[in-house]
Amino acid sequence: MDLRPAEVTSILEKEIQGYGGDSRMQSVGTVLSVGDGVARVYGLDDCMMNELLEFPGGVRGVALNLEEDNVGCVLLGDAAKVREGDTVKATGRIISVPTGKQLLGRVVNALGDPVDGKGPLGTSEADLRPIEQAAPSVVERQPVTEPLQTGIKAIDAMIPIGRGQRELIIGDRQTGKTALIIDTILSQKFTGGGDPANTDQVICIYVAVAQKQSTVVDIVRRLEAEGAMQYSIVVTASANDEASMQYLACYGGCAMGERFRDEGRHVVIFYDDLYKQALAYRQVMLLLRRPPGREAFPGDVFNLHSRLLERAAKLSDEAPTINPRFQAGGGSLTALPVVETQEGDVSAYIPTNVISITDGQIFLESSLFNSGVRPAVNAGISVSRVGGAAQIPAMKKTAGSLRLELAQFRELAAFAQFGSDLDKGTQAKLTRGERLVEILKQGQYEPVEVANQVIIIYAGTSGALDDIPVNRVLEFEKALIEHVADALPEAGSQIRSSKKAIPAETAAAIDTAIATVKGQLGL
Repeated sequence: MDLRPAEVTSILEKEIQGYGGDSRMQSVGTVLSVGDGVARVYGLDDCMMNELLEFPGGVRGVALNLEEDNVGCVLLGDAAKVREGDTVKATGRIISVPTGKQLLGRVVNALGDPVDGKGPLGTSEADLRPIEQAAPSVVERQPVTEPLQTGIKAIDAMIPIGRGQRELIIGDRQTGKTALIIDTILSQKFTGGGDPANTDQVICIYVAVAQKQSTVVDIVRRLEAEGAMQYSIVVTASANDEASMQYLACYGGCAMGERFRDEGRHVVIFYDDLYKQALAYRQVMLLLRRPPGREAFPGDVFNLHSRLLERAAKLSDEAPTINPRFQAGGGSLTALPVVETQEGDVSAYIPTNVISITDGQIFLESSLFNSGVRPAVNAGISVSRVGGAAQIPAMKKTAGSLRLELAQFRELAAFAQFGSDLDKGTQAKLTRGERLVEILKQGQYEPVEVANQVIIIYAGTSGALDDIPVNRVLEFEKALIEHVADALPEAGSQIRSSKKAIPAETAAAIDTAIATVKGQLGL
């Protein structure tokens, strides 16, 4: 074969001219040791805190300990695939999750990967948001004044929650904490008809931390059956997931909610529960050899919860002009964290931490639950620090005396147990109290629209129920709501739009409806 030097030269010149070498610098390291879901890596000199790292076999990790000669990171996958001496690549980005309307109706894990078998999310790189974000500053917020209706009479009447508030749900296991959350999610259908495209529709995010997978499946099925899944996102880090996934899930869910809030939407997020998150965080930190403190929790366990809950806010209408990060003003992110107590001990480490961070707490009591008062809300020690500012005026006026009357009833009921003769005034208070306790009961998955709540509580506080037998109060309540819906269809809008108490003509019509229903039921 005859090789001509001129031809070879021309071919090489063409190859050199067309060469577009993609040379780039990448930070790589080597695994020094691995075990219990934690790896120590040497060589990542420019690694960032919370940076996402790539290990062989598709396993990812998060850098948490930046030490002088190595990086301590937790693995977010099967640790058995990682070996000593493996090469680790730095991604150059903080751990992020996909966000946006594509996640509505989906079940995802702590990293935003779908786990519901419905295919990919369809999000892009532009939809990724870091799980750790700075909370809105004071000037970027506005006071909490807009109510978030839970559909639960005892809460909306006595412990009102506002959009942008942080309200703790606290109680022992099996007291109805998760049931309260599901009812609140179902109640949000009243805001926008369940249509996520409607800007009035409140978006719900449920973060399940260390829950049984069967429990999460039951919740998702219930939400789908009630038509609530279309405006909800479920983030799950189940009991068999790595501890690192369990503690990161809350931050991932919060980042998803912040995307909607920053676009001017209203979001409510439920963390179920923060005690299990603290246990997972303790496990990870002890494996990373951080020094233990009280109850073996690391010293920054308070900050773990405070920086998460501080991201709940009602944005100012001028927020976009102050900070371009916000695309629209007026949005809100409401946080309803759950903390499980042991034997009702609210003075333990994690419960007191979260109580001091939040704007009030709803205390669910085992003794009330077991005696048939459900939801088992203890109105005595439950409180909302936003208060009447987060109620519609008609509810504020109608339910104003409810807490005091219930407190007097409980005190007198304890006294009446001794069997002494009671005067007429005391007997009247006991009679009224028994009926108020009865109207605050409601079935599971049966949220009540706020105007109907006002009508029921009006009937109770006005004394209209005093002559009805206790065992027929709930029957009367149901009949009254059905009658008002048929005979007074405009009453609901009048109650919701009233700037003060229930309008006089509406109140008179409700009194007439009460008398009519009593006659129909033979009461």
